[in-house]
Amino acid sequence: MPVGGEPAKAPEPPRTSTDTEESEVPVWRKSEQPEATQEPREPSRSSSPSYRETGDGLSPAALSLVREADQLLAQGNVSGAIARLERAQRIAPRSAEVYFKLSEAYVAGDQLGSAEQFTLKGLSLAGSDTRLQRAGWLLLADIRRARGNVAGADQAEARAAAL
Repeated sequence: MPVGGEPAKAPEPPRTSTDTEESEVPVWRKSEQPEATQEPREPSRSSSPSYRETGDGLSPAALSLVREADQLLAQGNVSGAIARLERAQRIAPRSAEVYFKLSEAYVAGDQLGSAEQFTLKGLSLAGSDTRLQRAGWLLLADIRRARGNVAGADQAEARAAAL
């Protein structure tokens, strides 16, 4: 409780216009604006849903970089592997597989915080691909266990088992 004994009040949301009706709901984020005020989208994507069933597949260039990274990891060159995987990520930014590989490379470099974040990003891109989801949840469980988060690891394993 703030000084003075009164509970803190949430700030008023910003108004979009001062001379509008009181019943108008203010717009907080661009994603909440009415469809007419958003930037026009490409016609080819307007009929598709705003989410994807699965992330993007790997292009030949990205796949080549992932394979190079695997070889570098096997040789113990973690920083070289991460550099290749970051390039693959720029080529295929919606590929869950690249994020999971990046996570594995960060685990090898003992950077578990980054590894967990990349795993979570990969899971967000896995869509309805149960194979990728299961792999991601198991990877997350291993990372969380290594970080000492046993409860989080158990939850991730339960999510993998439910798939």
